[in-house]
Amino acid sequence: MTLDGLYTRTRVAFLPDLAQDELTLDGQGEKGSALARVSHVLDRVRKLAGISLFAQVTSQNNFPIGAGLASSASAFAALTLAAVHATELELNQQELSRLARTGSGSACRSIPGGFVEWLAGDSDENSFAYSFAPANHWDIVDCIAVVSQEQKTISSEEGHALAETSPLQSARVGDSHRRLEICRQAILRRDFEAFAEIIELDSNWMHAVIMTSKPPILYWLPATISVIQAVHQWRNEGLPVCYTIDAGPNLHVITTSEFARQVSQQLLVLPGVEDVLTAHPGDPARIVQDIDS
Repeated sequence: MTLDGLYTRTRVAFLPDLAQDELTLDGQGEKGSALARVSHVLDRVRKLAGISLFAQVTSQNNFPIGAGLASSASAFAALTLAAVHATELELNQQELSRLARTGSGSACRSIPGGFVEWLAGDSDENSFAYSFAPANHWDIVDCIAVVSQEQKTISSEEGHALAETSPLQSARVGDSHRRLEICRQAILRRDFEAFAEIIELDSNWMHAVIMTSKPPILYWLPATISVIQAVHQWRNEGLPVCYTIDAGPNLHVITTSEFARQVSQQLLVLPGVEDVLTAHPGDPARIVQDIDS
């Protein structure tokens, strides 16, 4: 689900006086692996555009980065769109999604809007994301329970690299098409009960793989478990609410718009919950006039 409340704004300028690419992220100059990943995407854009100029990249986020809230997905989707716009290339949404994927796999899903599926494919040409339902298809709300704003000590990329060391990974991958079909149909039918069951199963399975990798990784904090237990209790009491957790300690607690305010208030009083960010389904990535506007 593309979110309208969490965003990255990125400006890219290809300049003749630069000796290398430059990256400023939330006001801080970045070097090392962060800059290398950005340059990797820029190299692809330069090749497509037939230019050799280095770029000045300035990026800002309105949510914590590196904390399991898909900041890499948002960042590389924004970078891709901004770089393509700066070179005046004309790429369609499928081509933009494929290009964003080369920076961060999940970034391909942040290009389209609404409810999005990433087609695994078997090559660069057929591995991209598309929207199977628009943002206004289902009025659900993501109430993000922030239990830590600290950057993870082990990145999602490192966690992915270890997944194959878990004895549970082959079973998880083998069942993925079934879970995906159930989730897609639940969204299309607006079936919250089926939706809740499948996204919690998928999330729990992913973290089971993470916890049983070699070496094992535990992203959860005590507050993470407290929110999970609270969500289960609230749903047993009749509240339409469920959770999913990315590679980090923070939780996406999803409910219908009718109960979003109540869920947010109940989350805020739980021990360890520092903040709650709310977001509805959002539109595709787009060009805005100015990063400072």
